Amino acid sequence: MVKQLKKVNYSVLQNIEYPADIRKLNMPELNTLAQEIRSLMINTVATSGGHLASSLGAVELTLALHYVFNTPQDKIVWDVGHQSYTHKIITGRKDKFSTLRKQNGLSGFPRREESIYDTFNVGHSGTSISAASGFAEAGSLKGDTKKIIAVIGDGSMTTGMAFEGLNWAGAREKNMIVVLNDNEMSISPNVGALSSYLNRLMTGSALTKLRINTKNLLKKIPGVGKYLIKLIQQIEESWKTFFVPGALFEEMGFTYVGPLEGHRLNHLIKNFENVRGFPGPVLVHVITKKGKGYEFAEEDPLGFHGVAPFDVETGQAISSPTDIPSYTKVFGKTIVKLAHADSRIVAITAAMCEGTGLNQFCKEFPERFYDVGIAEQHAVTFAAGLAAEGIIPVVAIYSTFLQRAYDQIVSDVCMQKLPVIFAIDRGGLVGEDGATHQGLLDYSYLRSIPNIVVMAPKDENELQHMLKTAVDCGSPVSLRYPRGKGVGVTLDNELKNLEIGKGELLKDGSDLAIIAIGSTVNPALAAAEKLSVEGFKIKVINARFVRPLDEELILKTAAAIKKIITVEENMLQGGFGSAVLELLAEKGFTDIVVKRLGIPDEFVRHATQAGQRHKYGLDEEGIILAVREMLVKESNI
Repeated sequence: MVKQLKKVNYSVLQNIEYPADIRKLNMPELNTLAQEIRSLMINTVATSGGHLASSLGAVELTLALHYVFNTPQDKIVWDVGHQSYTHKIITGRKDKFSTLRKQNGLSGFPRREESIYDTFNVGHSGTSISAASGFAEAGSLKGDTKKIIAVIGDGSMTTGMAFEGLNWAGAREKNMIVVLNDNEMSISPNVGALSSYLNRLMTGSALTKLRINTKNLLKKIPGVGKYLIKLIQQIEESWKTFFVPGALFEEMGFTYVGPLEGHRLNHLIKNFENVRGFPGPVLVHVITKKGKGYEFAEEDPLGFHGVAPFDVETGQAISSPTDIPSYTKVFGKTIVKLAHADSRIVAITAAMCEGTGLNQFCKEFPERFYDVGIAEQHAVTFAAGLAAEGIIPVVAIYSTFLQRAYDQIVSDVCMQKLPVIFAIDRGGLVGEDGATHQGLLDYSYLRSIPNIVVMAPKDENELQHMLKTAVDCGSPVSLRYPRGKGVGVTLDNELKNLEIGKGELLKDGSDLAIIAIGSTVNPALAAAEKLSVEGFKIKVINARFVRPLDEELILKTAAAIKKIITVEENMLQGGFGSAVLELLAEKGFTDIVVKRLGIPDEFVRHATQAGQRHKYGLDEEGIILAVREMLVKESNI
C-alpha cells in the first residue's frame, strides 16, 4: 500500500512512451509498471489536483486494453474520462504529465486535439457506448476490421443515454466491445477463482467456436432447428445467470463476460485476448477498486474522486486557511434552514450530493432527499411531478450538466409553469476542469424560455435571500452561483424576499454605467472605486435578474448616461448583455453605446479561474481597461 511516494525509481516506466512499448513486457514487468504509474499519478495529482481515485482504480484495466488491442488503429472510447490518466501516461504524454490541468498543459480529460490515441472528447457521463457505436458503424461502412472498445464506469450506467446506446448497439450486431468498469463493492463476492475460471472457459476460442458452429448446424434442420436453438440458448442462459449477473446485457443482444478481477493483469489480458475474436457486441464486466494502491484514496474514494492539491504522506488537502465559506456551502446551509421552516421543500441531485452541498440536507431530511444518479433528464421531470402535487423541489445541478435536461426544463417545467427551483452550481468559469465543465451557457439557454425567473447573486449573502425568494415565488426559478469561496461578506441571520425583476444601484455616477450580474458585480464595483480616484464617475448596477430585467432602472440609466458596459460570466451570444441590447432596441434607444464583456465565440480551455477571468477581461483590471477604452474613444469622437 502506497503512502509516501516522493522518491520513486521508475525502472520500467522510464522506457515506456507508447503502447507498443508495453507489449514487449513480461508479466512481472507489467505489474511493476502498474505500480510505477500509480506513483507518478499520485505525486502529480498531489500537485495539480485532479480526478485521482477513478484513475487509480483503472491502471491494470488500461494496461491490459492497450496490451491486447492494437491502438491507435483499434479505438478506445472513454466515458467521462475520469479514469484515463494511465491512458495519457502511456500514449506519449508521460513527460508532459506534470502539466496536467494547467494552462496550456494537458487536459484532465481525453481530448482529440491532444493525441491520436484520444478518439473522442469527453467530460460528461454516458456518451461512450453511443460514440463507440458510431465508430463501429463507420467501420462497417468502410470495410474496416479495427476493434472498437467503449470503457464506461458503473456510475455512468445510471444515465439513460448509456442504455439507449446499449439498446442500439445490441440490435445492430456490429463488432464492438463495451467494458463496464465496476467499482461497486456489493458485487465483489462474485469475484474469485471460480468466477475467473468460468470466464476463461466461457471466453475460450474452442467453446466459442463450438457455440457458433452448433447454432449454424441447427439452423439447417428443417422445421425444428430454430426451436432447438432457442432451447439451447435458454439452458445456456439459465446456467450462466446462476453464476454471473449478465442476463440483462444478454437480453439486449450482448455477449456477457464477467465479472473479471480488474487488478489481475494476467486474467484481464487472457480474457481480452479471447474476447478480441468474438463476433458482434460484447460486454466485459470488470470489478475494480476505486483508489486502488493509495490508502487514503481507498478509504475515502469520494473525497479523492476530484481532489485539490494534497500532501502525499498525510492525504490532507493543501489549502490556504480561510473562514470564508464557499457558495456551495452557503447554499447547503440555507436550504437546510428553509427546509426546517417548510416541510414541502425537497432536494434533488444527480449523483452529486457532496458536490452540490446537499450532504447536510441528506442527513437531516433523508426522506426528503433524492439522488437519482447521473440522470439529469429524470431529475428535472421527477421534480416537475413533485411540483405538480404541491411539493417545492430544489434541483441542485452543475450548470454544465443541466444542459443535458434542456427539453425537460422547457416542456415539463416551464411550459406548465411548475415551481421547480434550479440551484445551478459552478455557473460561470470553473477553472481546471476545462471546456466540458464550464458553466457558460445557462443565461443564454434559460432566458429564452417563457415563465422562468433567471437570477444570480453578487455574493454569498445575496445567495441566501435569492434562495428564499425562489422558494416563495411560485414559479420556475434558476438561481446560478459560481464555483469557489464567497467574497467574505457577513451573512444575515434573517432571510428576506427580493422583489422579482428589480436590480440594485450600488454606486452612482454620470460618465459611464456598468451593469453587472452575479460573480462579476464585485469586480465591477472595485473597478469603479479605483477609477473614481482618477476622477471618473462610474455608475454600478447589480442587475440581479437576467429574466425579467429591471427595465425601469436600465432605461433610466441609458437615458441619463448613454454609455453602458455589461459584464457577465457567460457566452456573449444570447446572454445577459444581449438581453440589455434587445431591451434598448425594442424601446428605441438607438443612440446608446454599449460594450459587452463576457466570453466570446469559443470554448474555454482549462486554467485557473483567476487566469480565465483575466484572459477574458472579467476581473477588476479587465473592466478598468474596458471603461478607459470606451471613455477615451468617446472623448476622441
